[in-house]
Amino acid sequence: SRLDEQVIRLTEAEADPRHPATTTMAATCLYAVYDPVTRTCTMARAGHPPPAIIDPHGHVTFPDLPTGAPLGLALGPFESATFELAEGSVLALYTDGLIEARDQDISAGMARLRAALARPHLTLDDLCSSTVDTLRAKPPSDDVTLLLAQTRSLSADQVASWQFPSDPAVAGRARTLATRQLTQWGLEHLSEPTELIVSELVTNAIIHGNGDCDSDRTIGLRLIRHEMLTCEVSDAGHSHPLLRHPRTTDEHGRGLFLVTQLSRRWGTRHIPDGKLTWADQQLPASA
Repeated sequence: SRLDEQVIRLTEAEADPRHPATTTMAATCLYAVYDPVTRTCTMARAGHPPPAIIDPHGHVTFPDLPTGAPLGLALGPFESATFELAEGSVLALYTDGLIEARDQDISAGMARLRAALARPHLTLDDLCSSTVDTLRAKPPSDDVTLLLAQTRSLSADQVASWQFPSDPAVAGRARTLATRQLTQWGLEHLSEPTELIVSELVTNAIIHGNGDCDSDRTIGLRLIRHEMLTCEVSDAGHSHPLLRHPRTTDEHGRGLFLVTQLSRRWGTRHIPDGKLTWADQQLPASA
């Protein structure tokens, strides 16, 4: 939806003031988010062909995704779909130039793509090259792009998660549990910054993440040890937090500023029941 708005703004900026209706700009899009903890992938598309999913045995499928209109036409909203993927699955994202040809239906191009991708013995590089070589028209009638990504999952000992009631008193409990988990992982040196990050994110979720003010709503905390140490806090709210730059006389507004200083990067994203705010800390090479 944000990309759709951006394309519309770009179109308006490029328009001839004397003939604004003659300027058009549109693009198709496929957007995917993969969670290596739950092995789920959430995807949405805007007029783009669906991705191909290659399972570990080489079986190729095209998931049934809501279509959506191309970006820039203001014909949203856009809907998403979530799928669970086996570890070692391959996602194939591509432009329509790979499967379209003037003399054949697009379904025939997708059938050819399915056959070209069904070679599990090849490396990703070789599979990518051979697929493009097999399907690309000569001379090419459109740009051709193919992106292959293989999924991995995290083991249970790399993840710790908890649920808390939306009560200010739980911030201390969340800090204690996070510190205890870091000790189990041998990351005691990150206890102090992690305590502060957990405290600020959980407190923000309690204050600003009540959603429809249902008292039964809970706050989720998840720690992930991978290439980074990731702290995630989920709540029922849909408004994204904003970084403020408080004055020295201000008594509030320093939470996300502290998170910014203590983490390598942080961000937020929508989830089905609200939003999730995350912060990454760098791990030493030995971890």
